[in-house]
Amino acid sequence: MPSDAPPDRRQVWLPAEFTRLAGLPGTLRYAHWDGRSPFPSDPGTVEFYVPPLVQDLGIIGRPLERMTRLRAVQALSSGTDGLGARLRRLPGPVTLCNARGVHARSTAELALTLVLASLRRVPEYARGRRAGVWRPAVTPSLYGRSVLIVGYGAVGGALDGLLAPFGCAVTRVARTARDCPRGPVHGADRLPELVADADVIVLTPALTPATHHLVDADLLARVRDGALLVNVARGEVVDTAALLARVREGGLRAALDVTDPEPLPAGHPLRAAPGVLVTPHVGAFTSTMWPRLEALICRQLGRFAAGEELANVVAY
Repeated sequence: MPSDAPPDRRQVWLPAEFTRLAGLPGTLRYAHWDGRSPFPSDPGTVEFYVPPLVQDLGIIGRPLERMTRLRAVQALSSGTDGLGARLRRLPGPVTLCNARGVHARSTAELALTLVLASLRRVPEYARGRRAGVWRPAVTPSLYGRSVLIVGYGAVGGALDGLLAPFGCAVTRVARTARDCPRGPVHGADRLPELVADADVIVLTPALTPATHHLVDADLLARVRDGALLVNVARGEVVDTAALLARVREGGLRAALDVTDPEPLPAGHPLRAAPGVLVTPHVGAFTSTMWPRLEALICRQLGRFAAGEELANVVAY
């Protein structure tokens, strides 16, 4: 990705958290922005933009219309929902990269946490403690259960490994069928039949037009009573109204790290729905996130400075 601009004009914007990165190319000039403060330099000189680690696309996109020299954007998330549409408005081609694989283990760890907390009724026990109630109960175990992983990519593969000690019967679904070291991966066309046999369904796909409301009323009607639906992908993968209706029937539990809408407004029905556990989109946010992101940024900037092809390129 060569540039004909002088080295002193090859401006890079980095998030404010990354002020101590070691090993960055000396041919580039760096500024740091937190998404709230005034712009740290003229956006019109920026060629490589690493947006702040926020979920608000309005913040991420605020300087884009002025970044007329922009060549590459390195998102710090695996999903880049809506960012491509904004980049298409710019005058020149911009390479968009995501953080594919960086957050896989952390997100899989949260998915397993949500599964165990929901099955073992941890939220109910926590509410009981606050209410002064001591009410032991027999709860479902994860051991030997059938688990369906929908969207078998980096997160799905990491979760598959975490499930191994529990002796689960894991079924894998992705856009197209293939084989993987842990067993067959079924195509998405088989999802309607496969959900009927699952005790636990974990959603990990990227949000695309094909996966928007992938889990709708028709699919939920095929899910067995007593099953658990876990979503660590994007909220829009699930039809929220259909999910609420199915949960209120009493035949389905849900654990959601992502919701639609998001952030979940105060008073939203999901907050009080029976059998629903919600966390505020924190799958990636662990202590291991920062060193992995730092390594990714350094690798990508090294490639950029050397005129090499960037990794994790996203078509948009």
